[in-house]
Amino acid sequence: MNEVLSQDEIDQLLTAISSGDVDTDDFSQPTESRKIKIYDFKRPDKFSKEQIRTVSIMHETFARLTTTALSAQLRSLVQVHVASVDQLTYEEFIRSIPNPTTLGVINMDPLKGSAILEIDPAITFSIIDRLFGGQGEGTKVTRDLTDIETSVMEGIIVRILGNMREAWSQVIDLRPRLGQIETNPQFAQIVPPTEMVVLVTLETKVGEVEGMMNFCIPYLTIEPIISKLSAQYWYSSVRRGATTENLNILRERLSTIAVPMVVEIGSMDLTVRDVLSLTVGDVIRLQDSHIYDHMALRVGDRKKFWCKPGQIANKLAVQVTGRIEAIETEEFEELVAEEGE
Repeated sequence: MNEVLSQDEIDQLLTAISSGDVDTDDFSQPTESRKIKIYDFKRPDKFSKEQIRTVSIMHETFARLTTTALSAQLRSLVQVHVASVDQLTYEEFIRSIPNPTTLGVINMDPLKGSAILEIDPAITFSIIDRLFGGQGEGTKVTRDLTDIETSVMEGIIVRILGNMREAWSQVIDLRPRLGQIETNPQFAQIVPPTEMVVLVTLETKVGEVEGMMNFCIPYLTIEPIISKLSAQYWYSSVRRGATTENLNILRERLSTIAVPMVVEIGSMDLTVRDVLSLTVGDVIRLQDSHIYDHMALRVGDRKKFWCKPGQIANKLAVQVTGRIEAIETEEFEELVAEEGE
């Protein structure tokens, strides 16, 4: 308290203290309480809250993509969403999962080391039952997977890893590959038991069957990109938009897309009555078309190229002679030049 007392107030205070009306303990300085944070040196925190939040955002995208992919493949309602993201020791993770279970050892190229994708047995057998023609019912029997069931789950995990690559694309061009599938957690020792890991828990529902998928990433694996797991880097990379990595990914995906190509020989106007009266052998005379004229080649719903008809072996073909857009641009520039003169 910064208030200055007058002489009269000081005298009254001294009189009250000497008479015992006021307890001097009431004016003692309060002791400063220091906040103590408990730190366990056996479990050092490797990830900050901001980095954990960034990992959560990345895998929310992964969950949405996986929901769509599995729903289409299983032809059933599938729901996947991030339940939690925690950091713990690898030993604690191994003890928390059932035995047997489905453990996919994932090679995190170009990052060093491996990660673990664990799928709850209830979800595993529900997926297998659905793909084998059943209703997608889970089983309460705990057993190892057969060779055929293991092969089926390999295909599912490979499909899921494609979604993981896209979810991580803002941070690194991850190329995850499935190494092997284990059913006993004790055989999946990818790091020492005391090593810290980040565990992404995904609540999964296939039809009426509910379970968990866990994605375990060791700190040693994710350490080279730990600086990129920040909100500032994440949002700046989103704003950058088209980067070299993104363009290469887009080119790779666009190169596999099939588009229809149609050659237009010509056109004419007919009434509905004439169309209905057409029979085999009728000849239709095209308007403003000549046998030596260039024909338009449509890609999708746009005219893109000029071409000439021809033949290769016993098949009809066309030879591309120019781009329609380029020709139209030249004609437009010539028209502007003439108007300027």
